[in-house]
Amino acid sequence: MERFNTPLEAFAHWVNTTPQKTFLRQPINRVFKEYTYEQADQEIRKIASALERMGLQQGSHVALLSKNCAHWIMADLAIMMAGCISIPIYPTLGADSINEILIHSGSKAIFVGKLDDYSQQKSGIPDIPIIGVEMYGVNEQHGWDQLINSHEALEGLTAQNPEELMTIMYTSGTTGNPKGVMHTVGSFNTLINTAVEAIKMPSQPRYFSYLPMTHIAERAGIELSAIYRGAEVSFPESLDTFGEDLASVQPETFFGVPRIWQKFQEKLLEKMPQKKLDRLTGLPILGNIIKKKIRQKLGLNASVANFSGAAPIAKSLQEWYRKLGIEINQAYGMTEDCILSHFNLPGANKFGTVGRPLPGVTSKLSEEGEILIKNDCLMKGYYKEPEKTAEMFTEDGFLKTGDIGEFDHDGFLSITGRVKDQFKTDKGKYISPAPIELELLKNGDIDQVCVVGTGIPQPIALIVVSELGKPKSKAELEASLQNTINELNPKLEKFEKIAKAIIMKEDWSVDNGLLTPTLKVKRNRVEAIHMEMYAQWFELSDKVVYE
Repeated sequence: MERFNTPLEAFAHWVNTTPQKTFLRQPINRVFKEYTYEQADQEIRKIASALERMGLQQGSHVALLSKNCAHWIMADLAIMMAGCISIPIYPTLGADSINEILIHSGSKAIFVGKLDDYSQQKSGIPDIPIIGVEMYGVNEQHGWDQLINSHEALEGLTAQNPEELMTIMYTSGTTGNPKGVMHTVGSFNTLINTAVEAIKMPSQPRYFSYLPMTHIAERAGIELSAIYRGAEVSFPESLDTFGEDLASVQPETFFGVPRIWQKFQEKLLEKMPQKKLDRLTGLPILGNIIKKKIRQKLGLNASVANFSGAAPIAKSLQEWYRKLGIEINQAYGMTEDCILSHFNLPGANKFGTVGRPLPGVTSKLSEEGEILIKNDCLMKGYYKEPEKTAEMFTEDGFLKTGDIGEFDHDGFLSITGRVKDQFKTDKGKYISPAPIELELLKNGDIDQVCVVGTGIPQPIALIVVSELGKPKSKAELEASLQNTINELNPKLEKFEKIAKAIIMKEDWSVDNGLLTPTLKVKRNRVEAIHMEMYAQWFELSDKVVYE
């Protein structure tokens, strides 16, 4: 596999060597519009030329507000070609948050692509040039197609300096306000070259991109990895067509957050209850045919490397998928370390852990058990936040991850909690909720859970019921939750035992601000809403309480 020095050098290689190979596949009204490497290159060069004509200087900040689509990747490459710095913005943010990031980052222009409700977000954009993509119904003073038709393509190879800032990524944080993480061209280059060598793939593989590209895992693992590997990237058209689109693509790698893996399992078990699934997949010869059909229906039959990240995945869920012939490798990293951290890899995968350090990574634990990371891709700091930047590093230059962990004798790392997630009961005992939540999530009736207990004698579990659990009668559901708690409590320390389950009346979602864009529970938001009720719920005699 070729090694490259910058994303633009990698992209140019594929444009020159495989110009007619499909690069991007964008579904519009159920038909995939395809861009070859050569076609994409021409559009990117014309947009880069347009950015220069708008008066954007080298190093200007250019924002990107869009769901994943062909134009996200083309806009990002055009920003690089024009020598500018990209400011990706989560497509689910409201006008106020968009405005805050655009002002804080000093963005001089913005690309607006595929969105669910741009009319609600537009007021957050200050008076800067807006480049709208007509294909997604965004009509602005500058249109993508209009700029392509009125500009010549930028000539020659644009050199990128590895030391230059490439992007400022605003974190989706489960706690606090978003901070702008600064990364250079060289950081991403080191990461992707390491990953290309560590994760074996077919030549010019097929990818499927759906998790927010604004998040470092998708940006690196799909967009930049595709550019370095010369891959073909397909996108889903909508949430409704997601399953159909994924099955039609059959990507050769797949990255999901735990909630996605849970949802796939739920959908499958709705159609085929566990007992029937066990019976059919256990049959000689026929069992393997059925497993293959299931993998094909999920869209994962061709995938040689499946990953889960962003939050802990239950070991039981990994084991359930393994029985279907789907191996999920849990990985660990954060925006600040450019996700060059710990990965389980095909052939070296230990369930319940986040793997061993990747080449070039040094990791250790602080006296308090906090995971500390050092690599050549650590962030240059938080934009305009020198004090917060300083707080993130030890004196000897290690990044403080905020996660608590432990290494086993084979060097595999397990995450046992978050420093900030720990809470103190009124008995003065500190509890790390993450491992307890993972155990509770083994129950298929639970979709999301947040174990809390500030100021009460014992912790309680706030629970969002899954699609499998919702049709059950009240008695069945209560018995199911109670059984799980009864099985779990003997394994916990006395002060950790769950006193009761509280069933939430509304689901937690990105829209209501209780999940991050990568579907992690925003613990501080959930706590802010419910904390005043903890004592009241705790006093009730029922073991399962409805909010």
